[in-house]
Amino acid sequence: MEHKQKVEKKHTKKHTKRKTILLVTACLFGAFFLVLMPAMTVLVYQDNFGSRFETADWTAYSVNEFNGLQVKECTFPSNRGQLLAGYHYAKENQEVKGVLVIAHGFGGGGHNTYMDIADYFTSNGYLVFAYDATGNDKSEGKSVEGLPQGVIDLDFALRYVKQSEEYRGLPIVLFGHSWGGYCAGSVLNCHPDIKAAVLVAGFDRSTDLFEQQGASMIGSGIKLFMPYVSLYERIKFGEYAAYSASGGFAGSAAGIMVLHSKDDTMVLPENGYEKFYGKYHDDPRFLFMEYEDRGHNDIYYSEASRHYKEQINESYTSYLETNGLENTPEIKAEFMKKNRDKSKCYEFDEQLMRRILEFYDTYL
Repeated sequence: MEHKQKVEKKHTKKHTKRKTILLVTACLFGAFFLVLMPAMTVLVYQDNFGSRFETADWTAYSVNEFNGLQVKECTFPSNRGQLLAGYHYAKENQEVKGVLVIAHGFGGGGHNTYMDIADYFTSNGYLVFAYDATGNDKSEGKSVEGLPQGVIDLDFALRYVKQSEEYRGLPIVLFGHSWGGYCAGSVLNCHPDIKAAVLVAGFDRSTDLFEQQGASMIGSGIKLFMPYVSLYERIKFGEYAAYSASGGFAGSAAGIMVLHSKDDTMVLPENGYEKFYGKYHDDPRFLFMEYEDRGHNDIYYSEASRHYKEQINESYTSYLETNGLENTPEIKAEFMKKNRDKSKCYEFDEQLMRRILEFYDTYL
């Protein structure tokens, strides 16, 4: 009897110990997935999107660099009342066919480096409206907030354009590069009346790019974070976080032109061009143009300009090595201001620009 009680007592202790281990394990898993992972997601998100971006002086354009180009600056509110800087571009006595709205890319500051686009289209029958998104250049905001904020800002920019007397009654077309390409497609969910949109090196969803960049740092482990990223963006940005470029295409009759380069490592073609092509390549309102070696930022520039950029970058590297210098923003700015010919660096692919222009004209 006493032996039996000892056996039962020992069994009970083992059972209790097993229950304790299971409980502790469950608590650890719960803490990891319900506390640590969300906290890490917020920290990583803030690390990527918690800063402002300013256009570097040596890359910045002045309106005086373009013959006859005029600009009138303004401000308009975005979703939380933050004032965004807007820019009305025009040329004197120009023939006006419509208004082109430019959505800029991520990380290089606001719209300034797209001023050559504004000059081209004001020279060819379009008024142009551009703006600096939240947290960029002259716009308010402590940071850029996140990729869906770009869709919000473009939505509010289009509301401003539609209410502006200057643009009243004019058809609206969009030009977006990279982040701006994602925004130009996604904003069609809010503005299905847009006549046409050109997406240059754009992507489909905000989470696509987050996962791509995360995978380059931590590999397939980024997939563990993605449900938390999606939830965080939905809480932070509401319905805008659920918008995608492909969803915008489906809900709009706009003409869509998609440009990308196969060697683009900033936005992989699989996260934009290939998705769109797979779904819409037979749709007559879509025009797809894919290049081999134009990278991320040079798609609409000439081969000569790309070659020139390679040369100037090689010269800069040689300058650093010869003088035993570190690559700092200050040293790079000084070198580029003295040695770089901006006109050679940003020479358009005229044939492609003409094709974009003709595409817009078709949908007016």
